[in-house]
Parts: sequence; C-alpha cells; structure tokens
Amino acid sequence: MSGSKPDILWSPHHPDRYVICDSELGLYRIGSVGGSETKAGTLLLSDQTAATLLAINSDTPYMKCVAWYPKHEPECLLAVGQANGRVVLTSLGQSHNTACKELVGKEFVPKHARQCNTLAWNPVDSNLLAAGLDKHRADFSVLIWDISSKFSPEASVASDKIRLSSVDLDSSTVVTKPLYELGQNDACLSLCWLLRDPKLLLAGMHRNLAIFDLRNTSQKTFVNTKAIQGVTVDPHFQDRVASFFEGQVAIWDLRKFEKPVLTLTEQPKPLTKVAWCPTRNGLLATLTRDSNIIRLYDMQHTPTPIGDETEPTIIERSVQPCESQIGSFAWHPSSQNRMVVVSAANRVMTDFTVFERISLAWSSTTSLMWACGRHLYDCAEEGAEGAEGAEAAIEKDIATKMRQRAQSRYGHDTIQVWRNHLLAGGKDSQLKCLWYDLFYMKQCAEDIELKLQGNKQSVVYSGIKNIVKTSSGTTESRRCWSGSDRQTDVPRYQSEERCLALRLCGWISRGPDIDVEIFLRSLEHEHEWERAAAVALFNLDIRRAIQILNKGATADKGDLNLNVVAMALSGYTDEKSSLWREMCSSLRLQLKNPYLCVMFAFLTSEPGAYDGVLFESSVAVRDRVAFACMFLSDAQLPRYIDKLTNEMKEAGNLEGILLTGLTKDGVDLMESYVDRTGDVQTASFCMLKGSPGDVLKDPRVQCWIENYRNLLDAWRFWHKRAEFDIHRGKLDPSSKPLAQVFVSCNFCGKSISYSCSAMPHQGRGFSQYGVSGSPTKSKVTSCPGCRKPLPRCALCLMNMGTPVSNCPGTGKSDEKVDLTRENKLAQFNNWFTWCHNCRHGGHAGHMLSWFRDHTECPVSACTCKCMQLDTTGNLVPSDSS
Repeated sequence: MSGSKPDILWSPHHPDRYVICDSELGLYRIGSVGGSETKAGTLLLSDQTAATLLAINSDTPYMKCVAWYPKHEPECLLAVGQANGRVVLTSLGQSHNTACKELVGKEFVPKHARQCNTLAWNPVDSNLLAAGLDKHRADFSVLIWDISSKFSPEASVASDKIRLSSVDLDSSTVVTKPLYELGQNDACLSLCWLLRDPKLLLAGMHRNLAIFDLRNTSQKTFVNTKAIQGVTVDPHFQDRVASFFEGQVAIWDLRKFEKPVLTLTEQPKPLTKVAWCPTRNGLLATLTRDSNIIRLYDMQHTPTPIGDETEPTIIERSVQPCESQIGSFAWHPSSQNRMVVVSAANRVMTDFTVFERISLAWSSTTSLMWACGRHLYDCAEEGAEGAEGAEAAIEKDIATKMRQRAQSRYGHDTIQVWRNHLLAGGKDSQLKCLWYDLFYMKQCAEDIELKLQGNKQSVVYSGIKNIVKTSSGTTESRRCWSGSDRQTDVPRYQSEERCLALRLCGWISRGPDIDVEIFLRSLEHEHEWERAAAVALFNLDIRRAIQILNKGATADKGDLNLNVVAMALSGYTDEKSSLWREMCSSLRLQLKNPYLCVMFAFLTSEPGAYDGVLFESSVAVRDRVAFACMFLSDAQLPRYIDKLTNEMKEAGNLEGILLTGLTKDGVDLMESYVDRTGDVQTASFCMLKGSPGDVLKDPRVQCWIENYRNLLDAWRFWHKRAEFDIHRGKLDPSSKPLAQVFVSCNFCGKSISYSCSAMPHQGRGFSQYGVSGSPTKSKVTSCPGCRKPLPRCALCLMNMGTPVSNCPGTGKSDEKVDLTRENKLAQFNNWFTWCHNCRHGGHAGHMLSWFRDHTECPVSACTCKCMQLDTTGNLVPSDSS
C-alpha cells in the first residue's frame, strides 16, 4: 500500500491480534495496560488497553490490498494484492506447519499486468481466493484462484510482467491458470462472497453490481449503478448489502435487486470505507476522507424492505474516536461495538468502544428499566437493603404515594372528612392539618345557626383571612387567671368573626362561650401534652396547664422533664423585674419542644407584643392563628394574617388553606404545593370540597383534576377513576358529561334511550309508547318514534326493553324499576348489547350468562366468537378485587 493510507485487519481466530497494512505488514497483540503480557515500548491505545508489536513483514512491496486467510490453520496466512496484479501469499511470525510452508511465497499471476484492487477469501471453501483487477480489453477482471493448485509447466512468465517484483522467486511457486475467470472487458473495484451461498460472488464492476454463480459462469445477475465500491454483506442479515460511490451509501436487498432499498444521506467528502458491525445487528459504520469522525447508521429495526413506497427508517450518529484524521478502522470480531482506528499518519492507533443508545422505559407504577446493547437493566434504589428498606425508599416518590392512597379510597370520605389523612397513611402532618381544616369548615358550613344567617356558608370557605377583614363589634376584656382572683393585665379580644375563626382552628365548639375543655381532652387523648398545656395557658388557665404537664410526666413513655417545667410554671409572677421573668426569658430558648418555649414567651411578653409566639414556625399554624385571634387588636390581626398567608403561599404549606380558604388565594397556595411535591391527587380532592364555581373553573384546578384522572387510567384503576368522576359530579354538577352514546332505532334512526329517559311519569304518557302506566314494571318494546318493534334477544327471544327476570343474580326486586330521577330506568342486566361483527345480541345479563360457558354466538349457524373479538375485554383492571 505504498503511498496510500493504512488499513487494519483483525485476526479471524485471535481476538487479541490485528495487522496494520501500509508500506509493510505489522502484526500487533492487544492487551490490558499493566497486564503480564505488556512489555516496555508498547503503544497505548486507550486508558485500559495497549498494543505490542509482534512481527513485521516488508517482503511484499507495492501492496494494494490484503486479505486474511479465514481458517485457523495455517495461522497468520495473508494474501497480498500488488500493483502489477500479482497475488502473493505471505505469513507473519514463525510457523512450522507444513501446509503453511508450502503456501507461503506462492504467487498467482494474471495474463496481463494491471492493478489488483481487492481480494476476498471464500468463507467456506477456503482454497478459493477471488481477486478483482483493473480493466484490460483482452482479459478478465475477476480471477478466482485455487491456492492448492500446482505449477503449470507450460506457463511462461515474461520478464516485463514481473518487472515490478524485487524478489527472485522459484518458478515452481508461480500459478498462472485461475480456476474461474469472470467479468471480461470490465474492471472490478470490490468483491465479497455471499454468506447465504458460498458459490455466489458479488462484484462491484465498472458500472454495475454483478452476482456471479460459479456453477454457471456464463450467466450473471446485475444491476446498473454507480455505487460499486466497498461492497460488504451484513453478517446478521445475509440478503442485505452495502456499497458506496463518492459520498453516498446504497443499501441493497438481494431478494429485490432492482434498486437500493435505502440511500443514506450524502456526505460532503468521498467515502473511503464502510463496514457492518459483526457483533451488532444492522449497525453500519462509514468513514470519509480527511475526517476524524465515523458515522454510524442504525438499521436494526428494519431488516427487510416493507414495500416499494416505504423506506426503512434509520438512526444516524457520529462518534469521534480520536483527534487526528482517521486513515482506517476495523470492528472487533467478537467484542461488542468495539473497534480499532489508525490515523492517516504515523500509525497512531486508538482502541474505541461505541456506546449504545439507551432506551429508557418508565412505567406508570414507577418501575424504571433501560436497555443498553444486549443488556437490560432494572433500577434499584441505592442503599435499600431488604424489602423494608426498598419500600421505605419507594414511598418517598409521590407517584407511589398517590397510587397507594388511591387504593385506600383517599379523599372519598365526605362525612368524617378528617379521616382522609388516615387513609393517606397518617404520617404527613401537612395532610393532617389540611383535612382537619376542611372538616372544621364543613362543620361550620353545615351548622344550622350559620345557615339561618344567610351567606355565612360561603364565608366559611373563604378562609380566616377574609373572615377577620369583616370583623366588627370587637370587645376587649381583661380576665383573671382561672382559679385565681389575681387580675391579669393581658387584654383579650372577642367578636363573632373571631369566634368563627376559633371554630375553624378547632379550639372551640359551637356556642357563644369560649370553652376549650373538649379540645384539651382530645389533645390529652392523643398524648400531645405540651400542646394541650400551651392551649390551656393561652386561655389563662395556668392551673390546668400545670395539671396537664404533671399528667404527661406520669403517663406511659412520658417525659419526666415535664414535672420540672410544671414546677417552673407554678412560680409565675407578673412583676416586671422579677428573677423568675429574667431567667425564663433567657433559658426558654433552650427548651426543645416549641410549645414549651412559647408558653414562657407568652408569660414573659409585654401585652400586644407576642412575636415569640406568633413567629415560632414549629408551632402549628392553626394554634398561632387562634392565639392571634384572642390577643391581637383589630389593627394588628389583619396585618399578621396577611403576612402569614403570604408565607404559606410562597412555601406551598397546606396549613395555609385555613387562612386562604378555597378561594383564588387557595389555588395559588395549592399551585406552590403541587409545584413542590407533584401531589395532584390532594389538590384535586381539596379544591372539590367546597370551592365556588369560578374557582373550579380555574385552568390550574382543571389541569390537576384531568392529570389525576389520567394517572388513574394509566394505573388501570378504571373503577377508581369512575368513582372519582361520580364524586366530582356530586360536588361539581357542572362537570357531569353529556350523554355521548345512545341506542338508535334501526328504522328511523332516532334515539331510543333518549326518548325513554325523557318519558313522562304519568300513566297516559307511558301508554303512548306501549308501556303500561304501572311504575313497577316498565316495558319499552317498540321505538317511540316510528312504533317499530325493537330487536329480539337472541336467547329469550323477547323484544328488547322487556325487563329480565331470570338472569343469575337478578331477583324479583330487580324487576321493580324506580322511575325517579335519582335512579336508572333499567338495571345492567336489561341493557341492550350486541356484537359489532355479527350484529347479534340481546339482554346484557343473558349474554354474560351465555358466554360464561360458550365461546361462539348463541344464534344458530353463526360461528362468531363475539367475546373474544374485544381486545379490551382481556384487560383486567388493577383495582379489581
């Protein structure tokens, strides 16, 4: 290959050896860096591999092409095509094999000297070696030599034919008679044997691609094309062939050889090499001149042509193995997607692996898998050991949480609304606050006294922020400490709106008096001793607070330190300069429980300056709001509520729903929450609980609801989605969809179901449609429009519309049909049903009963398998029991 770019050949049987061909042949062995086989002077190919030079052969000058013998023995036998058309067999390394000694040095000489362009060993009959030569008007261009043939004594080699040879060879090693001669008066630029039949040879001639059959050399199959260079067969699909011309690659199907099935995008520079990947189906690599990029075309999904008008789709990629210009490349015969490239100058080699495109699949049940090459990977949580650890890790994902909550009917408890947080697991404090807020709102809205006062029901769902703005008639009072005659200087404020706010916070029950005893008992029942003590103290009952702390200290798993806190509390004095006040002010911040901290902050604060209580973020929002409603004036309260509302909206904290209500501010807060967590389930149920119509029509609310419905469908929770739609329809009547499917008469085309549903409820009205006036047994056996009889059931032979009385699971009580608006006209067993293929049908109950035991249609002589035609009938809902 004098004066041309180098080429690479991998050994067919040694995965760690390859040959570099340019002006000489160099045999290299590749190994890992630092391995026992690497020696000093090795060439680094990558971070993990290096190459060692094993042998050099410079005895064959003027090389134009090289082919490696395909069989294991003789080892390292190479055929070299020269500029004068000769083909020389040579070897690399020492081989003591007798057969190899006989073959090495043998020459195959054409009649007329011209350049040998390509060589190809037959992969089955390895004695056959095909050579493609330039055109000569009196000679053939495709010569097939038998390397086992002997010297012909009548052959004489003229001196002008061997003038390019610098080595004097014995005449006994020269063969001049080829076994086959093909392609007369033409030029051959590329060759390859077809894998499907070892007797077929594909040749890129001067202006056509030709298939020669050695069993009948007088005939050939050809197609005229310019893409005649670099013909190569896909090893994974033996009828697919690639060839190129200048910058364009053509893909051929030998079964349909009239034209290319695909033409790849033309490159701006001429191509120098194309090669199929031997380890990967349908992956073709191409190299253009003076380039450092190899282009890859992935055709693995379309191995066969679909039709004349349809081209198979391909995925094109580019890889850059090295910075310098690439002279040639070669795929590794066994390592997946691995290749070695050699630079155009200085024999700089690079070991490179083409990484596969990753196909990612994420199921609706949060299972993550991806395919890379021949491997399929399943995502496992890192650090999750055992089933319990895995479950704990998965529960952090909101999709898994929503799925589990949907299975427990989360959000559907409309009576005891607060129980929905238990259906969600009971571990999320924000959800607990949200559902308790909605429960208190529902309680207040349903209060008989409030209903009698006009529009208070809508005020309840507008939130405390709007309630306190309308506050009027506030009274200020100063009470004594409960159980003591000592007067306190702490002013308390009271009004009708503030009492409503306290009810929404859950502190008090219905009534004009502020009585928190019921609330305190519930907190004690839940062992929230510190919170109960703080609420009692805020209601100026210091003795009750001390009692609660002592009770908490003596309870099971109680904190004995509560006794110490109770003792400190009992020493309270309202003197401004007392040692008790000074010590509590300095040491209260060391208390770990926020409620104990705010208790002492309240006792040591000046009247009206309660920042230590109001801005303690660890204290529940409802407790801080209730405290503010009791101790802040009309000027201070709205400012504090507005500030706290803005904080809740920015943080997306669900406790803020108490302040915003189910208003536009509530939607803004919920939007922040959904953006932070992705919990469209809670957002959907929350907004449906009491929002006015204009809020439900907000695009954000509709988006959450539709996304949640789509999630339920994706999880195949079709029953749950239907329940959600029913739940939504009850709370938002405007969301009920109109009838989209109806049964029409086969004669007049009018809707039968619509006429039935619009029937009057009096006797005479029924009679005009052929229905008796009795509401207990309705029969609509004819079309209300044209009076034509309805079709008959294929099983009971009664006209459709006749109530079913003998279906399994249908008792006498089902025959009575309540014709009020709240109930359907007919049970499911009475529904019309028919097959869309054979048009036979009947009562739904009869059809279901029939197909439990049969596969074919109940109509005689009809062989339709009606129930098996519906593919969705084979899908089982994930939420079915």
